[in-house]
Amino acid sequence: MERTLDQHLDHLKGELLKMGSAVEESIEQAIQSLVERDNHLADVVEEGGHYIDDWEVAIEEECLRVLAVQQPVASDLRLVASIIKINYDLERINDQAVNIAQRARLLNQMPQLKPLIDIPRMAELARGMVRDALDAFVNRDVELANEVRRIDDTMDALRDQIFRELLTYLNTGIPSTVDQGILLILVSRHLERIGDHSSNIAENVVYLVQGRIVRHKKEELREGE
Repeated sequence: MERTLDQHLDHLKGELLKMGSAVEESIEQAIQSLVERDNHLADVVEEGGHYIDDWEVAIEEECLRVLAVQQPVASDLRLVASIIKINYDLERINDQAVNIAQRARLLNQMPQLKPLIDIPRMAELARGMVRDALDAFVNRDVELANEVRRIDDTMDALRDQIFRELLTYLNTGIPSTVDQGILLILVSRHLERIGDHSSNIAENVVYLVQGRIVRHKKEELREGE
């Protein structure tokens, strides 16, 4: 028996949340592969990237079928549009986790440059942003979505702090030290991009609930305070 529109929407939301949980796990494993110098975990993240890619395509294809056959309107149409966009951002977040795992594999072949403090902290914030953005989506919680958008500024500040600290290692001119410094800077940038995509998800929650497009509008954070 063909699914009704509500059944399609429930299925899509369920698949999106399961994909989100897998992406969160990928972030955790990618950072763990770096902190624990575990190349096996890096391999797990990279292999899982292909699975996430296929999952994203399956969700998008179902969304397009719903649009073509069920022709949703009003809030249902906003929901499908939001799922398409969130689906894309989750896949891009997982790409960043794969990038981190690839950097970790290279770093694990070198002597450790310095104790890792800010990068694991940044990774924990990134995972929290993904989790909170998806919780905001499920609960249609604009206040929580706006909190995710605020934390994105903290992620940017941490990225800049890590860059300034590692710049001293780059200035040594020692090739192996420079290589490690560059790789760690790239890891921080991948984490910052996870924050950006999580913020995108949060913006889509605002659109879903209120019908307002707040992309590129930081002043919209004042709404709902």
